[in-house]
Amino acid sequence: MTPPSWRQAPIAAPLPETPSPIRLGLGANWRQFTLLVVVNAFVGAMVGLERTVVPLIAQADFGLVSKTVVLSFLVSFGVVKALANLFAGQLADRIGRKPLLVAGWLAGLPVPLLIIWAPSWGWIVFANVLLGINQGLCWSTTVIMKIDLVGPARRGLAMGLNEFAGYVAVSLSALLTGYLAASHGLRPAPFYPGIAFAMVGLLLSVFAVRDTHGYARAEARQRDSEQSHPGFARVFLLTSWRDRALFAASQAGMVNNLNDGMVWGLIPVLLVVRGVTLDRIGVVTATYPLVWGISQLATGALSDRWGRKWMIASGMWVQAVGITAFVVGHSFSSWMAGATLLGVGTALVYPTLLAAVSDVAHPDWRASAVGVYRLWRDSGYAIGAIAAGLLADAFTIPLAIGAIAALTFVSGMVVAGVMYETLPPQDAFLRSRLSSERGTGSGTLRGSRSPRSPWMP
Repeated sequence: MTPPSWRQAPIAAPLPETPSPIRLGLGANWRQFTLLVVVNAFVGAMVGLERTVVPLIAQADFGLVSKTVVLSFLVSFGVVKALANLFAGQLADRIGRKPLLVAGWLAGLPVPLLIIWAPSWGWIVFANVLLGINQGLCWSTTVIMKIDLVGPARRGLAMGLNEFAGYVAVSLSALLTGYLAASHGLRPAPFYPGIAFAMVGLLLSVFAVRDTHGYARAEARQRDSEQSHPGFARVFLLTSWRDRALFAASQAGMVNNLNDGMVWGLIPVLLVVRGVTLDRIGVVTATYPLVWGISQLATGALSDRWGRKWMIASGMWVQAVGITAFVVGHSFSSWMAGATLLGVGTALVYPTLLAAVSDVAHPDWRASAVGVYRLWRDSGYAIGAIAAGLLADAFTIPLAIGAIAALTFVSGMVVAGVMYETLPPQDAFLRSRLSSERGTGSGTLRGSRSPRSPWMP
């Protein structure tokens, strides 16, 4: 008689040849998720190269005096990154995620070399065009891929981990470049690490990262949705204006990066004027993204429990207070306090905005919606650079910074007054809270849907 274990062999034999079913969730996909966190750290490190040093190169190496001209590198970066976000969202829904990630790293490879060899300011501006492509394609794609992997339950945590890795890397890179600049000059030493960042990021993306487009399709099938994929024009209108939550998120994201661009471009110049040394400027400029990055480990997960709306509104208000501290403070400790508050406020906002957009958008067009949101968000770099530069040239740097602080506070008021709660109700507490919001008129999208139905008809 055939032993029982042998009789089971024909059942087990085909299993290695059968594709594993797609499973959503952080636990089921932790290896690929962790790899994407590491890749995004290298993406953040690329932009951190410029946080301390590039505004100072404009004055020291090229003799630029006009703050508007100095901030032109941020205009090119912001415009190109915003457009790259938009195209990344569209193309990710059409051709998949991985090709865009690899293309972004290829665009980033020349950036540190261009800055090192730049004979004129135009080279720096062009380097930031390439950096905008790198950041737009790579950061957008890692965001979309993480959302794909975790599914609907833990989006806030996923975005917190993603932004934690990216902005801690921004901070450490800014700190490193500040110390290298203080020890070895503004060029070329601070930009040598960027060559390694770009190479490692590219190699990981080519040989280790897997595409996640199938996970979004699987989530759509699990939801048993018969919704047709809306055209891009409709997705653009929904994300930009027609949906109150998406509009509130888009304007808050724009103002958030508007003030980030101001901090990036004007704070180092302000501190130099006030006699602060390069290494201490590096500490201040690194503290903001470091606090921002680390705090997102908590804020992203908390938004999965507490909801999105009030974390976003309060975060904008905390940012406004932190920015004001740079204006009214006249000591190193006050500037460090401002950087810390700005980091905490941004941590409350940044992963929560991405999670809110993902709550509202259907999996079939979520990448496109994220791309539109990131278009508006990163256009804030260009708008902030132009506005801050013009105000600083026409009046003073402190007045320009104070105006940005006031605008940030107003943006938080818009969120408080316009946005509805987007977090899907997952327990009795949240269901009770959403019912309360619907009862006060703040929870239902005008003429379209209840917040309990997270996708457009």
